This record gives sequence, structure tokens and C-alpha cells, in this order.
Amino acid sequence: MPGRKSVSEDDLVDLHGKVAIVTGGNTGIGYATIQMLARKGAKVYMAARSEERALEAIKQLQAENINDGSVHWLKLELSDPRAAKRAAQEFLEKETRLDIIVNNAAKSAPGPFKLDKDGLLDIMVLNYISHFAFVDALLPLLKETAKESGSDVRIVNVSSMAHSRVKPETFATREAFNKVHGESTNGYLDTYGNSKLANVLHIKELQKRLTAESIPITCIAAHPGFVRTVGSDGFLSSIPYFGGFLKKFVGPLISTPWRTGAMTIAFAAAGKEVVEQREKYRGVYMVPIATIAPASKYAQDERLQKECYETTEKIIAELA
Repeated sequence: MPGRKSVSEDDLVDLHGKVAIVTGGNTGIGYATIQMLARKGAKVYMAARSEERALEAIKQLQAENINDGSVHWLKLELSDPRAAKRAAQEFLEKETRLDIIVNNAAKSAPGPFKLDKDGLLDIMVLNYISHFAFVDALLPLLKETAKESGSDVRIVNVSSMAHSRVKPETFATREAFNKVHGESTNGYLDTYGNSKLANVLHIKELQKRLTAESIPITCIAAHPGFVRTVGSDGFLSSIPYFGGFLKKFVGPLISTPWRTGAMTIAFAAAGKEVVEQREKYRGVYMVPIATIAPASKYAQDERLQKECYETTEKIIAELA
């Protein structure tokens, strides 16, 4: 399909009466995505760890005008999958429907990375495992919402082109999830890429399972582009010898603003064309701006998709 030059609110469906969750939305891509969804009338939960930062961001969103949509804070701690499940339970006590979930929060490439108290790599937990646990706990409500006439339920994982850097042999073991690709800039980027590959594998396997159950939920993985965020600045700064120069002079030339990065994510979450052509968009990978593209051959490997999904389920079950 031809690429778009931009995505505006006119390209999104009416979201009045709809409920959405966006993780990590107090700044960057998540913030801009929340703004676009709320301006279409959605009740959006900003799922974030810090209440202070979330409420500050919500105040700013209101000042920038979100029309008759609304934004609310949901405490979400992604460093522990158990806490992610608790956040889902808290949401279930508040709402009786869920139409959109955007898994946006992420730890970026600058390392070093370490194993947490459960013996799991911290970046994999935050970027992938906790989001999986969060979605899994909310899946019954997503399915119930999808049963309604005229429903348009979507699950979006924000991934990255960095997913194509890694070539895993398996995702059937904890060791595969914990693999660190070296203590260098490229090594950190590859370790980050492994977590982002897991995001794509999750979407593709989940879509297959939902389709097999004839549940009309659309799952999409999306790369927002190289966006100027705190995380991307941190990565550029971490590059030896030239980090400061790259952040100050090169970063602004090769990166895009938050709102540009959010266009592909918002389209995946609420684009009109997605609901009009559901089969075309099921389980796809998107790149800027709102364009379907092939994911890496490893992301398309059905064995890796199944292994990643099943191993994640086992890991989460062991933590219970």
C-alpha cells in the first residue's frame, strides 16, 4: 500500500463511548497518541507508574484541548509482571468495556541491562513480559467488548525497526529471553531489539489465536519511526566519544516530533481504514506513516511466535 504523508483526527473513527488504555503516556509518543484518541471522544487511561507525572501530563492535555474526551490515570508498574496484573484488576473494577489498548511504554537501548529479582532481564520484562501479562489479564474484557454489535476492538504493540537486528534460534527458554548481546552500543541496541521482536511475535500469535476463536479483535504491531524522545536522546548520548554531538546536532535532523511518531500508532489504534478492511490489517506490522510492511523473517516465523507466547505464559505462571 502507498505510504501516507500524515494522519489526522479525520482519519480516525469516532470514539465516543469507547474506552482505551495507553501505557507510558505522560510524555512522547504515548502522550500524543492519548491526545489524538481523546480528541475523538474516547475515555483514555494513561497507564503510568508516577502519579505526579501522569497528573501533570493530564493537566497539560486538558490545557491543549481534548474536546469532549477524557483522560484518567491508571497506576501501572511494568518492572514486575505481578504488578501489571494488579493494574489490570484495578481497571476491571472501574470499567465494563475496553475497546483499545496501546502498549507503548518501553525501556530504550542505553544499557547496561541486568537480571531482576526473578532472574529475568529487566528490559525484556518492562518492554514485553509485563505488557503481555497486562493484556492477558484484560483479554476476557476485550473479548466481551468485541462481542458487541459494531465493535472495533484493537490491541497495538509499539515495536521498533530494531526488531530486525536479531536472529534468535529459539524463544522456548528463559535463556533466550535473557540474552544480552554485549556491552556496547550495538550490543545494547540488539538486546533492545530482542524485546521489540517479542512484541511483534506476541501480536502475530495472539491474532492467530483470536482469529481461530472467531473473535473480531484486530492486533497490530507498529514501528513509530525514530522519534525525538527522552529515550532516543539517551541512546544517542550513550554512543562513545560522539554522543553529545549526535544528540545535539544529528538527532534533530534524523528524528521526528512526538506527534509525527504518534500518527502510525493512533492509526493502528483507531484508523477508519482498519475497521473497514479488517482482514487486511489482522496481525500486521506497520511503519511510518501508517503503512503495512513486512516484519523480519524471524518475526514471521510461526514456530518462534508459538514458542515466545507459550514460554511467556509459563514465566508469568511461575511468578504467580
